[in-house]
Amino acid sequence: MNMTDISNRPAGLVAIDREMARQHADALASFEANAEAGRKIAASLKATGRLLLLGMGGSHAVSRAVEPLYRSLGIEAVALPLSEQLGQPLPLAGKTILVTSQSGESAEVIRWFSETGGTPDTFGLTMEGSSSLARSTTSLVGLGGTELAFAATRSLTITFALHLAILAGLGLDPSSALQALKTPQTPDIDAALASFADVDVIVTSGRRLQGLAEAIALGLTELSRMPCFSLEGGQLRHGPMEMLGPKVGVVLFRADDATAPLVAAMATSAAEAGSPVIIFDASGLPPIEGIKTVAFPSANGMTAILAMLPVAQSFMVAFADARTPNAGTPLRSSKITRSE
Repeated sequence: MNMTDISNRPAGLVAIDREMARQHADALASFEANAEAGRKIAASLKATGRLLLLGMGGSHAVSRAVEPLYRSLGIEAVALPLSEQLGQPLPLAGKTILVTSQSGESAEVIRWFSETGGTPDTFGLTMEGSSSLARSTTSLVGLGGTELAFAATRSLTITFALHLAILAGLGLDPSSALQALKTPQTPDIDAALASFADVDVIVTSGRRLQGLAEAIALGLTELSRMPCFSLEGGQLRHGPMEMLGPKVGVVLFRADDATAPLVAAMATSAAEAGSPVIIFDASGLPPIEGIKTVAFPSANGMTAILAMLPVAQSFMVAFADARTPNAGTPLRSSKITRSE
């Protein structure tokens, strides 16, 4: 399952290639440019101690990925799809609100501000400084311009860098995460791709890296047009393992944290059920026998996310390229979802 020759490469994937080639430099620049604004949001979080993260699609997946990072710093963080907040809202009083939208024009974003007007402690994260979101509230804006390719790649990496600016304002040392952007890892993914040659469905999973798993599942679905979804490790254990078998591929994400043994146990169980299993692994632990491992230096938190994400993106693009004619050109969706 190798990428096709560039002369035959679908235009949608060529567009994604361009985005991915820029993402490390743009993320580093975005962190530096938003340091002061990040400290302002950190000051709000120190005052409220509570964070509500709102977004849709890939933006929500990023929120899910950073939830545990804010919690580890003493912030009571909850991530909700913005559509859920619109239909069954949590109270906003006494919380810092982060609304994330790469375009800043999603239908839910516009309706939420129309209905609530925001709050004094509402902030935005976006890629577009002239967007409805950026005009509605003080926003961190990623550099490099709006992402044009369909599936989110560069925009995810930049949004993580914007969160890193906030987390640094809360006292997190950003140096190792920034180093992950400055010296990207390039582990081989060919064996992992080959192991998924016959799968018809993919499930991704993690523990503290569950948000990263959700981001990759979304991209796999959008690009391959195959059923690809994500279940947190405990949720996968509680019943859905009945679906596992040779046609169901499992992608796991493991870092150097206290949940690493649980991810290893899931890998073993999924392999015993007959599923091909891939681990994107920054745990520093030995590989698990029979499991295809994409290995990274030992890391956790944002450092692990920023190391793994671009490689996992390359995996999802290559998988789709091998499976799907005209991958990267949406048939039923659009880059900006303007209707609910």
